[in-house]
Amino acid sequence: MPHRERKKIRPGLKVAVVLKQDQRTGRETVGVVKDLLTNSPTHPHGIKVRLADGQIGRVIKILD
Repeated sequence: MPHRERKKIRPGLKVAVVLKQDQRTGRETVGVVKDLLTNSPTHPHGIKVRLADGQIGRVIKILD
């Protein structure tokens, strides 16, 4: 799954993330990646990113 690989995600990419407070419902938030916060090359729940608007969540879909 590409959203679980750090090398596939870069700043400026449009993605759908699940924010921490939305993990139970799975509600998606769409935004543009500003920073990658996960340092490991992969993560089973998705790579954690900071969006351009400052929100932080795990990538579940790459939209670009």
